[in-house]
Amino acid sequence: MDAFRRRVGGFAFGGDYNPEQWDRSVWQEDMRLMREAGVNTVSLGVFAWASLEPEPGRYEFGWLDEIMDLLHDHGVSVNLATPTAAPPVWLTQLHPEVFPIMADGQPFGFGNRLHYDPSSPIYRDHAARITTKLAERYSFHPALAMWHISNEYGPTAYNEAASVNFRRWLQRRYGTLEALNDAWTTRFWGQVYTDWEQIEVPNIPRTWMNPARRLDFKRFTSDALLECYLAERDIVRSFRDDIPVMTNFMRFFRHADYWKWAPEEDAVALDIYPNPAEPDSHVSAAFNYDLFRSLKGGQPWMLMEQAASAVSQWKLNVVKEPGRMRLGSLQAVSRAADSVMFFQWRAGRGGHERFHSAMLPHSGPDSRTFREVTDLGRELKLLAPVAGTTQRAQVAILFDWDGWWGLEEVAGLPRNDFSYTDTVMRHYTPLWERHLPVDVVSATSPLDGYQVLVVPNAYLIGDEGVARIEAFARDGGTVVMSFFSGVVDDCNRVRPGGYPGAFRRLIGAKIDEYWPARPHEVFAVEFADGRRATATWWRDDLHLETGRALATYADGLLAGRAAVVENQYGAGRVVYVATLLEQAALDAVVADAVERAGVRSRFEGVPAHVECSVREDAAHEYVFLLNHSADESASVPLDGGTDLLTGLPVSGQVVLGPLGAAVVQVARA
Repeated sequence: MDAFRRRVGGFAFGGDYNPEQWDRSVWQEDMRLMREAGVNTVSLGVFAWASLEPEPGRYEFGWLDEIMDLLHDHGVSVNLATPTAAPPVWLTQLHPEVFPIMADGQPFGFGNRLHYDPSSPIYRDHAARITTKLAERYSFHPALAMWHISNEYGPTAYNEAASVNFRRWLQRRYGTLEALNDAWTTRFWGQVYTDWEQIEVPNIPRTWMNPARRLDFKRFTSDALLECYLAERDIVRSFRDDIPVMTNFMRFFRHADYWKWAPEEDAVALDIYPNPAEPDSHVSAAFNYDLFRSLKGGQPWMLMEQAASAVSQWKLNVVKEPGRMRLGSLQAVSRAADSVMFFQWRAGRGGHERFHSAMLPHSGPDSRTFREVTDLGRELKLLAPVAGTTQRAQVAILFDWDGWWGLEEVAGLPRNDFSYTDTVMRHYTPLWERHLPVDVVSATSPLDGYQVLVVPNAYLIGDEGVARIEAFARDGGTVVMSFFSGVVDDCNRVRPGGYPGAFRRLIGAKIDEYWPARPHEVFAVEFADGRRATATWWRDDLHLETGRALATYADGLLAGRAAVVENQYGAGRVVYVATLLEQAALDAVVADAVERAGVRSRFEGVPAHVECSVREDAAHEYVFLLNHSADESASVPLDGGTDLLTGLPVSGQVVLGPLGAAVVQVARA
């Protein structure tokens, strides 16, 4: 990746390029306008399988040869894709078993993309063939700077091939049927398996599904997709191993465990489309950027797709107001992105995304969007010294796919309408508003160096994760934990010893029952300092052991019982929130825990709508100040440094207009 950054001169800037959709007469104009906009990188060939192999075994590389040469001649590097996300129609007609069967038993059908069963040996064989042909032909082409393996991996299939692969996966995981039957608690409802061939993928039964079986199927699906990626990655690496290899992930994507995927890539890459119609979409975006920076231990990541303006996938697709695209791009860069890429370069005339915005829109170069894209390309060149730097944090938040699947992919819980991502964002937002750097960790991530660990709804967590959290607290860390955590093990079995199972000693209390709230039920909560708040949705019937109440229920059948608990655990402190507090009250609990842990923001007092973050290397800090308000100006105290966007020195304060931004380079003392 260092070599890649040197090649592009800092930040990669560009987008998906689909020249096969256009007449050659357009290509020269593309080259001229790319140069005008400052484009230095394009993702090429993502959906081009049918254009590269129009019939089985007949390859047409002439057009790709021509465009690769043309891009190189104009100084544009290529992130070359294997086109395996879109199998051609001839493949599905010759082998309809390649189509994924959906949970309802119906085939996916042709006419979209991702129309393949990732376990299909036929699909995998044809994907390997086209990948090999591309690698043979282009591995040493001077335009090649990166390999882009497939696109947005995601299909879940219920085919017979999936059942065969699922059985193999289970045999590797459990070894024996006895171990599997124990893990799945199959004696309940008489589901005991006596032969591996009896196991099939868990398509929809008439009523409910064994929760452990469903959980393992989610794990298997993620791993089956990863096998497809690894097969293609290994092919391209066999020809040349000094070119970085990646695939593109998606925002809050539930069907692939990115903690397992990230170590297999040279850089993680994100496709993200914050909805400009949602006033807080930039906060959710910030969390995803922190997650992607964290997936590879703080290394810079790649923003692989975003929209230049409006998208086309929602019921209402509003444009990004002037300045919003620039601000969102700088936000990603502020949280360690080393690229700003778009879908796509030139707006398509037809197809489903014909109204999806592009760097070069239908209105052409004389358009607001293209002018803003060109200005952004100029600014990214000014920020070249920032590329390769990263961030440090004293606060971590747990985000774990196993826990997500356990909470949302199965039924039979006290409530079956949990939203794991909503819970995570309720805990992340007060940290973001206080300008605190945050890393994201898995249940098995090292926790060294953090002062505070936030644990939202860790319903399902394995023994290793429990031990790490306990050790973190015992050694002096502060843990903030929300309700319904530590309840089941990694086989979705309720932990013995009473609720909350894994964390009873940690929180210093036991729970007699979980009390989901009735519709419209609201509870009063009173804090020990006299503050009052409301809560809803959930209550724990909590009985204190070593913990003490920071807040109690002030009414209802649980009046007087603890709603928020503090417990000393070893040298550390644990705060457990046993109900769904109103957001302001939860904010105060999180803020108090962070402050008492000794973690301070250098930007205290700066309004919440001004995002403040810092990238750094051994010689400099790069302070990003981003005003997300379209109506209000803001001032941020900052003494010393140079604003890289203007070249002007900074002394005393930085003034930001509406949607304004500054990137201040500060030399380390």
